[in-house]
Amino acid sequence: MAKIPLAGTIAGTIRHLRRYQHIFNVFMRHGFGFALAQLPAEPGWLRGARPAEPATLPCHFRQALEELGPTFVKLGQVLSTRPDLLPPAYILELAKLRDAVPPVPWPEIRQVLETELSAPPETVFRTISPEPMAAASLGQVHAATLRDGTSVVVKVQRPHIVPTIETDLEILADVARYAARHTPLGRIYRLEEVAEEFAETLHNELDYRREARNADRFRTNFAGHSYLYIPRIYWDYTSARVMVMERIQGINLDNVAALDAAGHDRHRLATNASRATIKEVLEDGFFHADPHPGNLLVLENGAIGVLDFGMVGHISRQDRLNLARLYAVVVRLDAEGMVEELIRLGAAPADIDRPALTREVQRFLNHYYALPLREIRAGEVLNEVLPIAFKYHLHLPTNLWLLAKTLTMTEGVGVKLDPDFDIFAFSSPYITRLLLKTVLPNRDWVEATLREGAVWSDLAQEVPRMGLRLLKRLEKREPLVLALDDHSLRALDRLVTRVALSLIITGMIVGLALLVPVTAESGIFLQAIVILGFILSLGLGGWVLLSIFRGQ
Repeated sequence: MAKIPLAGTIAGTIRHLRRYQHIFNVFMRHGFGFALAQLPAEPGWLRGARPAEPATLPCHFRQALEELGPTFVKLGQVLSTRPDLLPPAYILELAKLRDAVPPVPWPEIRQVLETELSAPPETVFRTISPEPMAAASLGQVHAATLRDGTSVVVKVQRPHIVPTIETDLEILADVARYAARHTPLGRIYRLEEVAEEFAETLHNELDYRREARNADRFRTNFAGHSYLYIPRIYWDYTSARVMVMERIQGINLDNVAALDAAGHDRHRLATNASRATIKEVLEDGFFHADPHPGNLLVLENGAIGVLDFGMVGHISRQDRLNLARLYAVVVRLDAEGMVEELIRLGAAPADIDRPALTREVQRFLNHYYALPLREIRAGEVLNEVLPIAFKYHLHLPTNLWLLAKTLTMTEGVGVKLDPDFDIFAFSSPYITRLLLKTVLPNRDWVEATLREGAVWSDLAQEVPRMGLRLLKRLEKREPLVLALDDHSLRALDRLVTRVALSLIITGMIVGLALLVPVTAESGIFLQAIVILGFILSLGLGGWVLLSIFRGQ
């Protein structure tokens, strides 16, 4: 085993020798010895390793990750959102990963609480249950009440877990580094980058203060929105390894029978769950990345309560606009436009085989030709996209794959609550408004104008001083570095004016062209404004071209 130079240093390999051997033995037992044998420094004991039956390999891969513990369970969860790295069969199998493990005995949990709270838990809480409500790979949750009688849940990190995770992360980083340098697949799939992203994700989950800040941010974002309820965080009792949160009780969002028995309106619940996700994605750029029904409770008043804020996603304003444009070309079944938007998003390199990818995308889009949006399911679309993403190594950032998974989960919840629920039709007005913001005056435009106004203000103050200096030089008959006659100044002025007008008109034409298809289902007044603006922009463009040709 010591002959495999997987670690960054020989000392690193020897230090984690036992863990290396355990990891390799588990994967070999599950039929993956053939994969390890592809390493350039193939050790003798791997020669002749045979895979399990190909049809069962995805299942064995999931089982191996579960057997190797919390780091690898979390790795599997991350990989389940990366169809650019694994074939579709593995992605679907990893979605079944169980993050439920036997609970840690109460005396060990109590010791963690006493250390983090600097006091025995019995003196901090009026009551705390030794039996956990739930146990996962990183921590477990106990019911408790504060001294004032407030019901809370206490999330406690499993003891001694950090050293194990740090060892595993170091091993994964070493393997990724070695594979990236010595194997073609390691370079194609950017394994070092994947390992770094995973380490950052896991370190974030190990710090419960970050999860608590996520919850507070959601509370702020949804202030005034009564259809969603975010539990309160009790910061006086929260640390890196312990989080105390208000306890909310309700019916799981997918428990249709219980919801009906309680008299809840399932269509309204489906609408509210989708409204929350769309607001998070398109307006806030900060979304709950694990909205499965176990994390969503319907409270007595009909509001949806949200739990577990450890997995979140961020999406920049530019990426939101790019996704809206991607939506617009997909609705038009425009394969070439879709490839262009994928390149704009950075999912595909500029030198990709565009004709081949366009043909592949066109075949995919043909399945939905003339099909009403209400008959299209986001989950089915994603399943068809997975093989294309894997084949062409479409490399979307992790957050965008997380977003795809989030939208699929949201649609699944909506359809279970209301079989006729159409997430595309529901989200269309929101996307239209987002696209409108790119061409109509808005707050960002105002802020940009104010910034530019400040620049022009400074210039206006500087021009008189520059003019005074220029006049003094002329009075002293000093030579000027730059001298332009009236004819040259007029020519320069016309050139700058034409360039500025061309840029403005081009932006208007492109923006309004994108809006024409997405306003097809909007009111006639909005359609008329967009079409009129498009025609006006074309007219202005023609006028500029004519003035150039006439030399005026």
